[in-house]
Amino acid sequence: MNSFEWISVSGLAQAAGTGSVTVADAMRSQTGRPATDAVILKAGGVDLLDLMKEGLLSPRRVVNLRTIPELGRIVEEPGGSVRIGPMVTLAQLAEHPLLRARYRALTDAATGSASPQIRHMATIGGNLLQRPRCWYFRSLHHHCLRKGGEACFAFAGENQYHAIFDHNGCAIVHPSTPATALVAFDAQVELLSAQRQKRVVALEEFFLLPEQDIERENDLKPGEILTAVLLPAPKQGARSAHIRQGELESFDWTLADVAVVLDMKPGDVCERAAVVLGAAAPVPYRARQAEALLAGKRISGDAAHGAARAAVAGAMPLSGNAYKLPMFEALVRRAILNATSGA
Repeated sequence: MNSFEWISVSGLAQAAGTGSVTVADAMRSQTGRPATDAVILKAGGVDLLDLMKEGLLSPRRVVNLRTIPELGRIVEEPGGSVRIGPMVTLAQLAEHPLLRARYRALTDAATGSASPQIRHMATIGGNLLQRPRCWYFRSLHHHCLRKGGEACFAFAGENQYHAIFDHNGCAIVHPSTPATALVAFDAQVELLSAQRQKRVVALEEFFLLPEQDIERENDLKPGEILTAVLLPAPKQGARSAHIRQGELESFDWTLADVAVVLDMKPGDVCERAAVVLGAAAPVPYRARQAEALLAGKRISGDAAHGAARAAVAGAMPLSGNAYKLPMFEALVRRAILNATSGA
């Protein structure tokens, strides 16, 4: 790694005024070469250090956000909504009693992410904004579409961990496991610009598909700071579950994960359902056919089975990842039944 300047800021105004660029913009500022002129905001630093060690990023300045106290808090707002600072670690998310009581799928997703050591360092903000883990994207020797090149090497190459949905031009999967649950809970993100302007965006809309922008995974703009993840108050009777599958029981990258949120009425009848698949597409994938099948139905084994089959309808597996279809079908079915049973 090259040397860089390190700055710690004391407040949001100072951080917003540093003239930072997004990591995606920094990486494409010098096509085919590591960027060297960027000012980067650092959260936990897990992905930033990976990119620097991989030779894909070489910023001249890194701004440390850990010194801004309000970014590291979890606060219940009036009305029951919850504000999560981007510097909250995955371990804090997993262990927070209010989140465990109301948003079980989120805390389970955080618990299953990475290793205990990384969970105590990695932040939810950094986790949501991390760049893809595709080995072609991470290779200094493969100038892929997402880095300004002319091809996605995964389509004709090693693609067993890649997308089965919405891979129009680029077959990455979104790398964040908590994002799967957050989208299921209709979370929003709050963003602050260098001009001190705030905007709030639904997380589902914040993430970008390849046809929207082949070189970016989200709508974070240069100079903007992610200041909060906002969770709406859950409806009375809401139940949720998250299930993740990897190749190993211990720390491993996710092969498939599913988050389910069910708004239930008396008699085990589902009023509204959210079924979201992770490691399935370049963004957390909303299985809308499955959601429609569950709405207004009494949740049973047959209903869960039908929704699970609907969740993988329209999938377009690549040469090496068709195994994900039965895997997702099983996980969706189990997640629906786990949510209703409280298991």
